[in-house]
Amino acid sequence: MRSERTQSTLVVCVDGSGPSDAAVRWAVGESVMRERPITLIHVVAPTPIDSTMAPDGAIPQVRLDQARQIVQHSREIADELTDGKHPRMQTEITYASVVSTFIEASQHAYMMVTGSRGVDASSAYRLGSVSAALLRDARCPVAVVHDRQHVGQNVADASPVLLGIDGTPASEAATALAFDEASRRQVPLLALHAWSDVGVFPILGMDWHVNRDQGDEVLGERLAGWHERYPDVQVERKLVCDVPARWLVQESTRAQLVVLGRRGRGGYPGMRLGSVSSAVAQSARVPVIVVPDDQPWD
Repeated sequence: MRSERTQSTLVVCVDGSGPSDAAVRWAVGESVMRERPITLIHVVAPTPIDSTMAPDGAIPQVRLDQARQIVQHSREIADELTDGKHPRMQTEITYASVVSTFIEASQHAYMMVTGSRGVDASSAYRLGSVSAALLRDARCPVAVVHDRQHVGQNVADASPVLLGIDGTPASEAATALAFDEASRRQVPLLALHAWSDVGVFPILGMDWHVNRDQGDEVLGERLAGWHERYPDVQVERKLVCDVPARWLVQESTRAQLVVLGRRGRGGYPGMRLGSVSSAVAQSARVPVIVVPDDQPWD
């Protein structure tokens, strides 16, 4: 059984950077796999000098030309992957605040896809302002793609989908999407749960066998029912006692995709992004999808 969302379009944030190009490649594979349309959006942010170049409030011609080149470049990448036959692809150029534009677009998107950093990022291991804002505030799942080397060919990669399960109902939407991704890609699902956040022996005298058994029970409860809905997905369970982000990043090296809920068990209602999701999205080299807790994947 495969879940469907009301919103249909995958929206890709394009800016001409290397991670942006990788995001386009990954999104095209995802859209073909799901038979969903894709929209490439480039946002031109107004600057004080623009008013002197275009007093009527329009995009200055030089910046518009640059924007068109970026969009055309992204479109050529997509066309190359689909032999120019992608049936439903749109491109947009918007003159507005970058972050607010993409947050607004997320209200009507199936998924937002973004590179891990933009053209102005100073570090390859630091999320850019757009990707960080989308992870925190987007109203739909957000896929963060780092670079071309680890994008793969989606359905051709036999590596598993890695799912982080925090033991709370908040991760249910992420579990649904992870099973759906594994089913469509015809690969196994690796479900990882850390029964402690602080190390192997966080409390002197703690009976770690009891805590491990409780963690195993939690993992089983969170996976219950999904085997019946996705009988084609082979599930591997991994139970660890340590900082979850460290294990998720480590296990991501043998996965093709990581799926996480937005906030973990330490989160609270209204919290917008958990520390684990943020750390994994920043450090994992494979694409990472972070799913808001309230997404209707049934």
